[in-house]
Amino acid sequence: MRVFITGATGFVGSAVTKELIAAGHKVLGMARSDEGLQSLKAIGADVHRGSLEDLDSLKSGAAAADAVIHLGFIHDFSKFVENCQIDKRAIEAMGSVLAGSDKPLIVTSGLAGLGAPGRLATEDDEVPPGFPYPRVSEQTALGLKDVKAAVVRLPQVHNTVKQGFVSYLIRNVREKGVSAYVGDGQIRWAAAHVSDVAHLYRLVLEKREGGVRYHAVAEEGVSMRDIAEAIGRGLNVPVKSVTPEEAQTYLGWLAMFASQDITASSVITRKKLGWNPTGPGLIADLDQMKYG
Repeated sequence: MRVFITGATGFVGSAVTKELIAAGHKVLGMARSDEGLQSLKAIGADVHRGSLEDLDSLKSGAAAADAVIHLGFIHDFSKFVENCQIDKRAIEAMGSVLAGSDKPLIVTSGLAGLGAPGRLATEDDEVPPGFPYPRVSEQTALGLKDVKAAVVRLPQVHNTVKQGFVSYLIRNVREKGVSAYVGDGQIRWAAAHVSDVAHLYRLVLEKREGGVRYHAVAEEGVSMRDIAEAIGRGLNVPVKSVTPEEAQTYLGWLAMFASQDITASSVITRKKLGWNPTGPGLIADLDQMKYG
């Protein structure tokens, strides 16, 4: 298949691009800069110039492909609400081109807010009414009329360079000189190695099923204390328990996530797709990364 990928130059997107090309698919990757263009060409992808704000470029990219994988998102948390609306309009634009066809649209979402205390989120869990987060990628995609849309929900995706929210935790620890966790540190976050996540996107693409959700979860939950201790070892700084009231001081905007479980099961995904993650765990990657 010829696959149009937004976010093709990003952390997950570049891994997905390589995975698809290695499996014999053709990739049309979106790039907004000359640097992105060159990086895509270097790994064997065709290049489509555009951006998430340029709806015409998104439509033409989708029209030129047999499938779309939407991995792009503007990760500027100072404009998070605005960027969520850009994401929504981008999905709607690409969906308008795919409507009525058999071409799949695979959209990326997250796990925060889906589970409940003491219960893992599953693929059958729908986004609850009054969902507190403004990102509506999943709801938008699955609400498109006559579009074969599927959703991949991502945990903390990691290797020895990046680790999702954990990368922002590391940045805070560098600034504060303390690796903090909230309370007893038993809040947990799901995780998966980037190579396993890339493989899952390929399986979802080749399955070509609409109206479904998949969980790219290898580890159902890694405790915040274990994460904080790994970062403390890596940066050689003290590890400290803080109260929920102190969390903002030590963790910044991440405090809202560091006090809630973001855990999930991938049992349904594994059964449907035969997905068997084999990459290193989050703590292993944190222990192997070069902190500098």
